[in-house]
Amino acid sequence: MLKTRLHRTTRHALTLIELLIVITILLALGALIAVNFLGIGDQATIDLQKAQLDRIQSALKVYRANMGAYPTEEEGLTVLWDKSAIEDDSDASRWAGPYLEDPPKDYWGNDIVYQRPSQILDTEDESVYDLVCFGPDGEQDTEDDITNHDRKKNEDGDFETGSEFSGPGDIGGR
Repeated sequence: MLKTRLHRTTRHALTLIELLIVITILLALGALIAVNFLGIGDQATIDLQKAQLDRIQSALKVYRANMGAYPTEEEGLTVLWDKSAIEDDSDASRWAGPYLEDPPKDYWGNDIVYQRPSQILDTEDESVYDLVCFGPDGEQDTEDDITNHDRKKNEDGDFETGSEFSGPGDIGGR
């Protein structure tokens, strides 16, 4: 009787096809994770920007309490940290700042725009102002702009009217 030996070959490495499949799976998982986490990071930055606008509004409220009015558009936000920016020298004695420590820049490195009276709400009321951040694209009047009035928008993106708004996001910071 002849005995035949069966030779078993042991594999020690992956074939090229197996390696490509593993790489494809890893890339797909990486893309899925990146897409999910990038959206979270962008929204977190937008939320931080809204909080910064709230902080500026709070500083403007304290300024108004001390000075009797919000800064003029010409004075801008500069009067919140620089007394010499006050246009009327007789008002300078009431300045109790600084109300902000640093000139505010948005989270994308752009200046925050202060407009008084409000151009967004289209009013002549001097107690209503706009704080505008141009958002991630840095361009004015685009969909990603962030303002102190954003909390007053309804689901359609239109501004609500009425007295149901209060707190740091209220009209003009009253």
